[in-house]
Amino acid sequence: MTESSLLAAGALSSIGTPTLWAVTIAGVLALLVLDFLVTRRPHEVSIREALGWSAFYVALPLAFGAWIWSRYGSQQGVEYLTGYLVEKSLSVDNLFVFMLLLAAFAVPAVLAQRVLLYGIAGALVLRAVFIALGAAALQTLDFAFLLFAVILIATAVKLLRDALSGHEQEVDINKMRSVKLLRRFMPVVDEYQGTKMTVRLGGRRALTPLALVVVAVLATDIVFAVDSVPAVYGITEDPYLVFATNAFALLGLRALYFVLHAALSRLVHLSYGLAIILAFIGVKLGLHWAHGIWSGVPEIPTLASLGVIIGVLVVVTLTSLRATRNASPGDKEVVTDRH
Repeated sequence: MTESSLLAAGALSSIGTPTLWAVTIAGVLALLVLDFLVTRRPHEVSIREALGWSAFYVALPLAFGAWIWSRYGSQQGVEYLTGYLVEKSLSVDNLFVFMLLLAAFAVPAVLAQRVLLYGIAGALVLRAVFIALGAAALQTLDFAFLLFAVILIATAVKLLRDALSGHEQEVDINKMRSVKLLRRFMPVVDEYQGTKMTVRLGGRRALTPLALVVVAVLATDIVFAVDSVPAVYGITEDPYLVFATNAFALLGLRALYFVLHAALSRLVHLSYGLAIILAFIGVKLGLHWAHGIWSGVPEIPTLASLGVIIGVLVVVTLTSLRATRNASPGDKEVVTDRH
C-alpha cells in the first residue's frame, strides 16, 4: 500500500462532531430509560402495543436518515440507510436466538420483554466497544478491511452450512458455559421471582432463573457483535454512522419480537439470505482493500449494495412464505441453527 493510502487510512472521515455524538448517545440512553420505564411493571405485550412501539422505532430511524440525507448529502444518506437495513436484517436473526433462549428457560410471558431489554442494552454496549475497536483497526492496520472480509465470508459459510444441514437448534441450558459458570459460584432457585435477579435462600444470596437467562442472552450478544460490526463497516467507514445504524436497529427489537414472534418460524430461508448478504459485503470489503493497493480493481458502489440487499431480502421472504404457506398456526416451530 502506498504512503498516501496509509495516510488516508489513518484518518477516518466522519460526520460525527462531538455535539452530534453527545446528542445521539443522550438520545439512545433516553430511549433505553423509556423502555425500562415501560417494562417496570411486568405484563404480557398485546399485539396492539407491540405494533405501536414497532411503528415508532421504524419511523424514528427513517426520519433520522432523512435528516442525514438533507444535512450531509446523498452519499451519507445512502450509506446510513443501507447500513441500517443490514443491521435490521441481522437483528431479526438475533430474535431467533432470543426466542429459543426464552423458550429454553421457560421465561414467563410477563417477563419476556424485560429479558429482551437487558439483551438490547448489553448489545448496545458491546457494539460500541466493537465499533471503537473496528475504527482503531482501520486506522492502524492496512489489512483491516481484508480481515473484516474474511470474518464476514467465514460467517456466511457457517450460516449456509447450518441452513443446508436442516437440523433444528436446541438449547440445552445445562450445557451452556455461562450457566455452568454461574451455578459454580452461586446457588440458583427453581422459580422466577418477578424481575428480581437474586433472592435470599437459607441466609445467603441466590440467583433466580431470570439472572441466568439474562447472562445467556448477553453471551449471545458477543457473537452477534462480531458479525454485525464488520458488516456495517463494509457499507460505511464512518464510525458515527456505524454506531447510529446499530443503535437504531437494536432499539426496536423489544417490540419487534412480539410482532414477529408468530411469523419468525415461517422465515425458513432467512439464513440463506443473510449468508448471501454477508458474503456479498465480504467481497465488497475485499475489493475495497485491493483497490487501495491496485487502483484498477473495481469497487462496488453503496447504492448498488443497497439494491442487492433489498433484492435478497425480498426474495428470501417471498420464498419462505411460499414454502410455509400450508403450515398451520399449531405446527411446531422450526428454527435452524444460526450461530
